[in-house]
Amino acid sequence: MIDSLLPRDALKNVCLGLSASDSPDLARLGLDRRHFKLALGELARLVLAGGGTLAWGGHLQPDGLTPFLVDEVVRYGRKDDDALLVCLAWCVHREVPLSTIKETQERLGAHGRVVCLSRDGKEIRPNTDRLEAPEPEPAPLEKRNQLTAMREYLVKNTQGRLMIGGKRTGFQGRPGLVEEALLTLVAKQPLYLAAGFGGATADIARAAGLNIDWLTPDPQAETMEAALSNGLADVRDTLTTSPLITGLDSADLTALACTPRPSEIATLVSRGLGQCLAGK
Repeated sequence: MIDSLLPRDALKNVCLGLSASDSPDLARLGLDRRHFKLALGELARLVLAGGGTLAWGGHLQPDGLTPFLVDEVVRYGRKDDDALLVCLAWCVHREVPLSTIKETQERLGAHGRVVCLSRDGKEIRPNTDRLEAPEPEPAPLEKRNQLTAMREYLVKNTQGRLMIGGKRTGFQGRPGLVEEALLTLVAKQPLYLAAGFGGATADIARAAGLNIDWLTPDPQAETMEAALSNGLADVRDTLTTSPLITGLDSADLTALACTPRPSEIATLVSRGLGQCLAGK
């Protein structure tokens, strides 16, 4: 049971970031989006059962992962405003009607809160300088900087990060999971790479020196985008001065880099968090 992995309130006053998006490797691994969401749900319940806060920077499109996480927290979370933090970059909350933000907060209710950020990553009220209608999409460079500001805000307000899946193409700015991994490493916070679903998390795990030999390159994939390739090189460089912190031994790290089983991922992350917290 998830509830037995961490003592009650073991994560009290601890906010853990979650980085995730659909992996392009699911089909060739014999998995689908249902397996991916099952793992996300179990990881979310791990944090909630330990009394912690889950922090998520996503978007509010109905087919995205934000509605799923909100539903998981409403179903399994505590009724306090520290269970889930949904953080929206400027370009994200401005692309939807104001009422969509309000509806998301109402759905989340007493289980958490939705935070809207300014262009430079400061908290603002959702209705600041806007009406109901969505606003035009900003220029690519502005959008990239706004997403970076959101990720910097999250790292400043979290004490670690769980990472799973991740796309390899079609980035709106810098590759999101790679940038979040870099910011987490520089902040010397625990970083858990649940690479069993492939995607960018597996690429980051490989760059970190973990054993990803089980995942061969996709023969159908096009050449890796320069933004992703450059970001992974930055991860390797950063690790020379900011080593990966997990609280896990080499065997557990290898297991976390291979397994797609939600219960095993939750067990390993729980074990690592317990070790990291015990050292404080």
